[in-house]
Amino acid sequence: MGYAGRILRVDLTKGKTRFEPVDMKRARDFIGGRGLGISYLLEEVNPECDPMSPENKLIMMTGPLTGTLAPTGARYMVTTKSPLSGGVTCSNSGGEFPAMLKRTGIDGIILEGASSRPVYLYVEEDRAELRSADQLWGKDTHQTDDLLKQETGREARVACIGPAGERGVLFAAVMNDKDRAAGRSGVGAVMGSKRLKAVVAKGNRKVPLHDEKQFASIVKEYRDRFKEAYKDTPPPLRTYGTAGAVGVTNRTGVFPAYNFRQGIFDDWEKIAGARLTEEYLVKPKACFSCPIACGRVTRISKGPFRGRGEGPEYESIFSLGSACGVSDLAAITKANYICNEMGMDTISMGATIACAMEMFDQGILDEKVIGRPLPFGDAEGMVDMCGKTALKQGFGEHLALGSLRLAKMYGHPELAMVSKGQELAAYDPRGAKGLGLAYATSPIGASHMRGHTAYIEVFGTPMRIDGWTWEDKPQLVKDWQDVFAVMDAAGICVFFAIRNLVTQTRDIRPEGIMRLLNAATGAEWDVEGLARAGERIFNAERLFLLRAGFGAKDDTLPPRFTSEPMPAGPAKGQVCELDRMLPVYYKVRGWDKEGRPTKGKLKELGLA
Repeated sequence: MGYAGRILRVDLTKGKTRFEPVDMKRARDFIGGRGLGISYLLEEVNPECDPMSPENKLIMMTGPLTGTLAPTGARYMVTTKSPLSGGVTCSNSGGEFPAMLKRTGIDGIILEGASSRPVYLYVEEDRAELRSADQLWGKDTHQTDDLLKQETGREARVACIGPAGERGVLFAAVMNDKDRAAGRSGVGAVMGSKRLKAVVAKGNRKVPLHDEKQFASIVKEYRDRFKEAYKDTPPPLRTYGTAGAVGVTNRTGVFPAYNFRQGIFDDWEKIAGARLTEEYLVKPKACFSCPIACGRVTRISKGPFRGRGEGPEYESIFSLGSACGVSDLAAITKANYICNEMGMDTISMGATIACAMEMFDQGILDEKVIGRPLPFGDAEGMVDMCGKTALKQGFGEHLALGSLRLAKMYGHPELAMVSKGQELAAYDPRGAKGLGLAYATSPIGASHMRGHTAYIEVFGTPMRIDGWTWEDKPQLVKDWQDVFAVMDAAGICVFFAIRNLVTQTRDIRPEGIMRLLNAATGAEWDVEGLARAGERIFNAERLFLLRAGFGAKDDTLPPRFTSEPMPAGPAKGQVCELDRMLPVYYKVRGWDKEGRPTKGKLKELGLA
């Protein structure tokens, strides 16, 4: 239980759909969500295939807690081979769509082949069909959502791509509920290559639970604890959104500015969460079954950047703001709207523009190549480049390749702030060295959400440790990566889980997640077994990477972080000692010196 027990398989080439049962042993071994996604991908997709070819598959998978009343039980994963990195990826999203997908009576969808014409997939409990999307092709994500609800019912929930996905922008996103993004690594480009415009879900089935009474009791316990903690004041994430992190990261010297040239931004207050709340917030917004409500419904009612939508989140404020030297919050918010409507990852979009700005600053690019001046701090230029990238117009066609390909094109790959071809998130690894190791070893390329040690190195959750030390980070990173895999597989949001469902010590243990999963599924995991399942998921992703041609040579960071000391701020003089951490990390993981899981480790995890 906790599982619907069925997978929907869709052959886009033949235009056929069929339901098939979930192998419950596979489900126990890999939990769900991210775990089931990599299990199917590793078994069914050649890691050497072209990511944009029909041979690649796009897998949308929920977890056993998705669609339940577990706090933040609203997540699903989109797993595929990434066109941005050439390796594995799995992008996470919340909102309402994941729960509705589960309530159609399926745990996930495996999309294979490619349609000869634009189509969308309609799923309603015991039926699934492919329908023409000719009338939707070229529409943005908001227009597509509205049109499909008119056609299928207001209660339906939609995940779709925008023009960026249709045109093959390498960091195109799959957007659901208009503004929620499975954003990273180009999952939207893969969906576009399959000529699949959208997935529409509509269902009323209740998620079956092993012990409903016990599950309800555990849910009440955690919700009551949450309410008690915030009985006198709302949660900071509800008040300021994730943008509330700007002040903390700037004070600790890890808030990236000017394409990571430095870790502090002088104008940080102009783009911080308090300013966003004061100037543009209409109301907070929650995902399904979420007590936090960190989402931002915002409006810009005057000036050249008028608009309404959701966001920006902290990562978008960094990438479209400080990374580009832009302190105009209205411009950042407008660029965020464009990315959502066109269907693009804001992190890669902003970071790629920042890379171009640095090349312009150094004279590597000029006005003739770009079509306009593009210096750091150019708010209008930043917004303009977002729209041009989505449509691959002018210089936007180069930006659509991501920062590494852009920088290589002009002979300066060292100016792309990436690992495995994917742009870093909003934490400078010179001041949070555990996160630097996590970036370098993340299976999807640089990602803070594959073991977000900034929680403990920067924010002090569940406790504070020194972000400048490196000797203690290999074991810490390994443990956090495994537990983050558990969260992604279970179908819950890290914002609630990390504060409420793991033990409040440095030794992160998924005790609360285990209690919810056992009541939902009856699987009777113990804490060690559940953490081991997370380790199994992480190692399965590593196997896909290795078979795709990756190895220790790719567990890297740009030289800016490893050999250029932080120039100013609290972390002044620091570098990320990745070369010292990696050998210890490999040993802790049970990998050899080339970053390959040993035969003994694979046997131990049941992956041999």
